[in-house]
Amino acid sequence: MSDQALERRGLPVGSVGHKAFGWWGMMTVIMTEGSLFAYLLFSYYYFVVQHGRVWIPETPSLKLAAPNTAILLLSSLFVWWGEHSAARNQRGRQAAGLAIGLALGVVFLIIQTYEWREKSFTVASTSYGSSYFITTGFHMAHVLFGALMLAAVLIWSLMNYFDANRHAALSIAAIYWHFVDVVWLAIFFTFYLTPYIG
Repeated sequence: MSDQALERRGLPVGSVGHKAFGWWGMMTVIMTEGSLFAYLLFSYYYFVVQHGRVWIPETPSLKLAAPNTAILLLSSLFVWWGEHSAARNQRGRQAAGLAIGLALGVVFLIIQTYEWREKSFTVASTSYGSSYFITTGFHMAHVLFGALMLAAVLIWSLMNYFDANRHAALSIAAIYWHFVDVVWLAIFFTFYLTPYIG
């Protein structure tokens, strides 16, 4: 029996948006992981209140962090473009958006790893070092997982798996990627900008 026939009989095939089970599952993941990062950032602000600027071993440099933030935000824009193109059956743009978004995500990871190596402190040297490396490390793990999701949907995109009526997996991957970007904005503000305030 064809998909059209099944749909006429009331059986959903390839649900999209809020009707997709995966969408609700991803919302649950995001709420859980959002709580994790909220706890990690709260611990940072707790130490700031307790110890003030003395707690920070060095003033953070924006030389790498600022352009890297722009790269991650740009990746989110391209992923959105790819998802938007899938909803319009523009398969070439869909694949291009996902490929560029994935590539920018990988560039972000490379720059973040390089920045880690340039730090004068380690995860075990100070409480600030522990807070910084654990928080950014968890975020890097999330970016890596998001990149794997993008790679999977990119492969499916190249196989013409998605169209205007069937692209729930792509939308779910995009939601996760946007979440990762929003979390980075909170991390960037906390670790890189607040030391310059006050």
